[in-house]
Amino acid sequence: MIYDKKSFLTGNIEDPEIHQKIIDALPIPIFYRDINGIYQMCNAAHEKFTGKTKDQIVGKPIHEVHVKEMADKYLRQDKELIANPDVQVYNTPVRHGDGTAHNVILNKAVIRDSDGNIVGIVGSINDITELKKTEKRLEKAQKSMEVSSKMIHKISSGIVMVDSNLKIVDSNESFAKLMGEDTEELYDTIPGLKNADVSGLIPDVVLKMLSSVLASGDDMLERDIKFHDHLLHVSVVTLYKNRVVGALFRDMSAPMLVQDEIISRARRINKQNIETVQKVAFLLGENAAETEALLNSIIETYRYGDDD
Repeated sequence: MIYDKKSFLTGNIEDPEIHQKIIDALPIPIFYRDINGIYQMCNAAHEKFTGKTKDQIVGKPIHEVHVKEMADKYLRQDKELIANPDVQVYNTPVRHGDGTAHNVILNKAVIRDSDGNIVGIVGSINDITELKKTEKRLEKAQKSMEVSSKMIHKISSGIVMVDSNLKIVDSNESFAKLMGEDTEELYDTIPGLKNADVSGLIPDVVLKMLSSVLASGDDMLERDIKFHDHLLHVSVVTLYKNRVVGALFRDMSAPMLVQDEIISRARRINKQNIETVQKVAFLLGENAAETEALLNSIIETYRYGDDD
């Protein structure tokens, strides 16, 4: 039986058209150059990347496809690869077809004929521009986190940051001390209490505040609570909406905080009773005992119920 060779090869893997269709289906830019730097083949992704059609690439030397600086570099790397046949991988900046700058990784290898002679170079282009941007963002975020962590450990008020799983992202020693001896001991074992379950370390009312702000994404929720014979002012704020919240604990028995809180809360009621504001200002300078009594009065006016 006699077969028509042309019809037999149609659709066969040896059909050059099938080869082209296969590499065109790949999303990574691919090219093939001969030992003289002349493009012999490329795929659709390579056309898109360079901004040139196959007709503008295939059969053309490197210097007609790329700007001189890049062409010189590609040609130099090709010669090195031919002189030392192996897999060649390197990172380089390139100019995309649309004019934008990109970071790419080039993977290249030699192609040999049936006699083992090197006849050209095949290569692929992996665009890592977005990866580089992500790496830079992560580096910047890491530095910011390190600075933030150092800062919160210098603050006298208690601070704890919690993720959406109610696990501690970070906390300071002041927080551990306010929560009691057991938490202090745990803090000595686990710096910052990182990844500890916050639910067993804080009052239930604060846990409800954290859960509420995580769920709602509200900017802030605050209230006064009694805990371990201390009156604490707790502020819960959104750090990353629905992902991370932070809680600030201020011990209202601390002398400096007492004065600051008197001034702050007196300002809040300024519209209601200007005479009270004047009295607070006077007492701050004249009588510490009366100042403390007034503070307690103001706190009772603005505090939330413990079980609310």
